[in-house]
Amino acid sequence: MSEGHKVSVIADDEMLTTQAAAERLNVSRQYIVRLVDQCLLPSIKVGTHRRLRLADVLAYKVRRDEERDGALDRLTALSEDVGGYRLGD
Repeated sequence: MSEGHKVSVIADDEMLTTQAAAERLNVSRQYIVRLVDQCLLPSIKVGTHRRLRLADVLAYKVRRDEERDGALDRLTALSEDVGGYRLGD
């Protein structure tokens, strides 16, 4: 805040639309719908609309980021094993 950055305070149990969840994760709304349909992201139905808890969306983001970081670490290790990162040769 002191550096002029925006800050939002939101309750963990706040319910999000699929569009709001997509914006939080920087993905498409349809991708969120697929995650819900594949039971990778829990939701509830309100009429014909899906609602997702903010806490569930944030937990999914943490898992996704950890998986991505692990995959990048493995890729880096494989590249180093075959000499892909030799500098100064």
